[in-house]
Amino acid sequence: MPHTNKKIIVPTDFTKVADCALNHASTMALSMGAEIHLLHIVANKEDVDEARTKLAIVVERAKGAGVKAPLFPLVRVGSVYEDIGTAANEIGAGLIIMGTHGMRGMQFITGSRALRVITNSTVPFIIVQERNIKESGYRDIVVPLDLHKESRQKLTLVADMAKYFKFKVHLVVPKESDEFLHNQLLNHLRFADGYLRERGIEHEAHILEEDNDDLVKGVIRYAVKVDADLITIVNMLQNSIFGVLGVPNEQEIITNEAMIPVMCMNPLSTGTTDAPVWNV
Repeated sequence: MPHTNKKIIVPTDFTKVADCALNHASTMALSMGAEIHLLHIVANKEDVDEARTKLAIVVERAKGAGVKAPLFPLVRVGSVYEDIGTAANEIGAGLIIMGTHGMRGMQFITGSRALRVITNSTVPFIIVQERNIKESGYRDIVVPLDLHKESRQKLTLVADMAKYFKFKVHLVVPKESDEFLHNQLLNHLRFADGYLRERGIEHEAHILEEDNDDLVKGVIRYAVKVDADLITIVNMLQNSIFGVLGVPNEQEIITNEAMIPVMCMNPLSTGTTDAPVWNV
């Protein structure tokens, strides 16, 4: 993949789940030949020195645990809601891998605050819980499709990643009783099938047992069934991070009990494009 930015940012609050995010980043970085930037954001300048000391400890501990990717500490003064994306832009990062503490830590990545974090970044987020990545990395990814144009835009990112990492893509759509909408969904699947086949990407398509009202439940159930390593969702900006679903559904997908990582990305501002939108 030419012209790539092989830098991953891992925001850390020095907790176990942040260490888990670093675990995911380490495996990804190893397969990519990327470097990792550990980011800690403080509210006041007076806290910078302490943060640097703590980051230095994390870096040494990670190296001692076998992390082979280059590690760089990064301290910023500001807000976690606004400055993660800013830091990513400053260093030219192509991916942000961030941990969540489950429902207790969701103030960082759901609702309006979640959108403030993710929409302030021009690169994708992967949100992880306290489940380490498999040694083989991400191999099976579940891609929910609906009738939004952003679903097709999502394929550009998914296809780029899948080709680079040799992912198997699992396309899923909700069951739809309305014949017109059902046919539209089938058209989306046909489009996605052709798009991925042209690029030589292993994939399969599946119609869920659940309808649109239970789409999140269906996606998680299917992801567990195929032992998926990643679920991809699109940030719909003014609407919701998961299509037209609301905040409770965002929490459900991101904090799923199976602890499957979730990749969140922003839709492109105009139409569908064949250009890759992932620059790692």
